[in-house]
Amino acid sequence: MLMEQGKKARKAARFLATASTDIKNKALNAMADALEANQEEIIKNNRLDLEAGEKMGLTSAMLERLTLNPSRIEAMAEGLREIALLPDPVGEVLGMVKRPNGLDIGRIRTPIGVIGIIYESRPNVTADAAGLCLKSGNAIILRGGEEALNSNRVIARTLSHAAESCGIPEGAIQLVDSVDREAALFMMKMHDYLDVLIPRGGKGLKKAVQENASVPVIMTGMGNCHVYIDEFADLDKAVRIAFNAKVQRPSVCNACETLLVHEKIASRFLPLIVEKYKEASVEIRGCEKVREIIADGIKPATEADWEEEYLDLIIAVKVVQSIDEAIDHINTYGTGHSEAIVTENYTNSRLFMAAVDAAAVYTNASTRFTDGGVFGFGAEMGISTQKLHARGPMGLKELTTTKFVIYGDGQIRE
Repeated sequence: MLMEQGKKARKAARFLATASTDIKNKALNAMADALEANQEEIIKNNRLDLEAGEKMGLTSAMLERLTLNPSRIEAMAEGLREIALLPDPVGEVLGMVKRPNGLDIGRIRTPIGVIGIIYESRPNVTADAAGLCLKSGNAIILRGGEEALNSNRVIARTLSHAAESCGIPEGAIQLVDSVDREAALFMMKMHDYLDVLIPRGGKGLKKAVQENASVPVIMTGMGNCHVYIDEFADLDKAVRIAFNAKVQRPSVCNACETLLVHEKIASRFLPLIVEKYKEASVEIRGCEKVREIIADGIKPATEADWEEEYLDLIIAVKVVQSIDEAIDHINTYGTGHSEAIVTENYTNSRLFMAAVDAAAVYTNASTRFTDGGVFGFGAEMGISTQKLHARGPMGLKELTTTKFVIYGDGQIRE
């Protein structure tokens, strides 16, 4: 089945490579309308996934990621409409020079071709990925997780039918209708059909891709994100940012997992943030210095806690002696996703922004902003934590490659 899907995707990709912006935008708007029109069926199938997820023992955070409701479906539809409003990256001229021999040599953006994505939990990814790939001229093969199979089926079917009604060929948007591990492993080796594979999920998925993929991979974000409260922080800002980064939506990859606090302000800051965290039922795991300052309700942090992506209402807290120690901790344990400093000191802000190795680095703002929609991309394929060829939220331009175009007038090489 996957081989047939690969062949259909290749054929569709050839059409999409030269499809007009107008037809792509019409399809995106039709896809958005179809999601809204099929809202009842989507929610009905999502309930089946939620019931099965509860029986599977999914955490409350994972169930939250899985949940669809009218407002989330509306957000999915609006994301597609926003993508339709964005400039088409295909054909963008990135430069043109005339050489001494008279050749005009330029570079333009072109689609990658066929993109595969293996993802977990969040069914909204189905719409985001399909929309971004269509606008950037790529065909897509989607493989979601077992926990979202019913939701993904109806969403993918809705999107593909709407796109086809506007002239997009069959095969441009396809879902792998199997959650067997063998199907995922087969995708990882479909180098004759997939031009790139994007895994979007937890440690197990990333490890499987690293060990098995023969298709080029763009690795997306495990999010062990940090907020560092500097000795020169405004405490009101620090409490708001540290609370938002952990609590606003703890189940996503840009949520804060470790809070670092400079020792000079720890005795003033920690009681404030711990009170807020406890009100929100956040479990706190602290180093020895944290537990000296806050005597009650703090679990001892272990080495494993500094490496953990909880995706839940749990946070590790550590007191550090300097900004240099904070930066070293982040670069040791971070996953290259999103990191933040809270400080009123310009020099420390500049040092942190330059020295921290991550896709997104913030001064005085929550890590929760690392998001394709927030960054103006309409949606995202994922948040790349690698450095080639994309880094950070992946929008339309990150789903293109380039080619050289050379215009001559009879030149030959002597």
